[in-house]
Amino acid sequence: MKSFVVAGCQFAVAPMDVEANIRKAIVFLERAVHEHGADLVVFPEAITTGFTPPPRPTQEETVAALWEAVDCIPGKTTLPIQEAAARYGVSVIWPTYSRGNENDIVYNSVVAIGSDGKILGDVYHKTHPFPTERKEGGGWTTAGNKAVVVETPFAKIGLSLCYDGDFPEFSIVETLMGAEVIVRPSSLLRSYNVWAFTNFARAYDSHVYYVAVNAVGQDASGNNFFGSSMIIDPTGWLLAQASGNEEIVSARLDPDPMRFHTHGTRTPMLFDHMEDRNLEVFREWILKEGKAPFEPSRRIPYKR
Repeated sequence: MKSFVVAGCQFAVAPMDVEANIRKAIVFLERAVHEHGADLVVFPEAITTGFTPPPRPTQEETVAALWEAVDCIPGKTTLPIQEAAARYGVSVIWPTYSRGNENDIVYNSVVAIGSDGKILGDVYHKTHPFPTERKEGGGWTTAGNKAVVVETPFAKIGLSLCYDGDFPEFSIVETLMGAEVIVRPSSLLRSYNVWAFTNFARAYDSHVYYVAVNAVGQDASGNNFFGSSMIIDPTGWLLAQASGNEEIVSARLDPDPMRFHTHGTRTPMLFDHMEDRNLEVFREWILKEGKAPFEPSRRIPYKR
């Protein structure tokens, strides 16, 4: 990993207006480069449309309408950003819904774009859609089933989206795949406390930089998102945090962040969570299906 500047851009979308949102994103992209010296710019989840699509009379119509609004990757939802990335010489983490092969399949996706405008590695499709987002639960998103880590000139970057960050195993998998930085574009609606402690925990669990960029403003359903994008280092130290308004937040990432327990001390770091895992404890249990010991108020009846 090399030293580089990462910036997170949070702004309110125009619900379902893909072209307007891309134009606004390019303005923020230019600002991130010129005002923050960004080498990598990260945007919130579903930035081209907003998180929740307008409800239609049936699930099938909702999915088909969202499919029509977006595109395959690469396509109309990515090409203007690819051109802007090349124009400004900056890499971009770009989240958007994307089309599957049929109009009943929409993925919640994120792609890494290089400073030459080319897509880096594989497109990541959200593997943990939120229960009400998930198609089997009556929502609109088809889940992916593959973790993705992309190689950039400055770091290996693990891709994730919002609810993925609730699952420590997912970050561990991407760290074991080589990720030095994990990005978490989000449209998180739960409390700030949940947002903060999951971000801090994932950075500290896996000893990676964690760049969590959350939406602000309303989507088509009237949901209000609270921003508070944050950048956390591998020791669990907060490097930068945004407010609840439209804003850009940035930090320079040090390629050697684990020498000391925390910032401001010279107490040596003596442990590594990845190396210190006792795999015998995990072998029997970690891949078993299960439920929490307490009942939620409502279980989503997933259609298998």
